[in-house]
Amino acid sequence: MSRKEKLMLKLLAGTADANFDFEDLIKILEWYEFIERKGKGSHRVFYKIGINQMINLQPIKGKAKPFQVRQVREYLVTNKLVSDDQI
Repeated sequence: MSRKEKLMLKLLAGTADANFDFEDLIKILEWYEFIERKGKGSHRVFYKIGINQMINLQPIKGKAKPFQVRQVREYLVTNKLVSDDQI
């Protein structure tokens, strides 16, 4: 199983939201061709062309905030960016 598949399973399972590495969450967004809006500070804002919603992320000690992991999962599912067999 590839790293991408493992990370997607971890994200979609929802069992490790409190222990999800921030950089892994960024990597998933990059795989789905999200664009990072340049800004200042620790906040990182991502958007995808054709979808009118942004994702705002901020790390805490190298980990993603659990509610932000849930937001990314819901965003991918709601906008049908993941296939039904992955869910």
